[in-house]
Amino acid sequence: MQLQLYGKKIWLYRNAIDFRRSIDGLSQLINNDLKQNPRGGIYLFFNRGRDKIKGLSWHKNGFVLFYKRLEKGRFHINFNQEQGAIEVQLDEFGWLLAGLEWQKMRTWRELNYDKFS
Repeated sequence: MQLQLYGKKIWLYRNAIDFRRSIDGLSQLINNDLKQNPRGGIYLFFNRGRDKIKGLSWHKNGFVLFYKRLEKGRFHINFNQEQGAIEVQLDEFGWLLAGLEWQKMRTWRELNYDKFS
């Protein structure tokens, strides 16, 4: 079975959070800190050790909370620890969950040529 998440945008919260927070706590964080509707996108959160990511998304009639823990290594999350969240593209989301250096890969784009020499 494959779960489809319907979010217009994917957001990564800029600060580590307490992973004891669940759906209600994360929804409140999105409402209060980001001033956004928790049903308006897919929201990602990481722990201090950067080896776990939680995600919150609305799915038709309720919230989905997902969690990923890397068995080896850490998630590559390197940015200025300002308040708020940054938008993540779908391909970047995949790279992030895979444990890759997704921010360095942001500049990678598929090449497309009409002619070859």
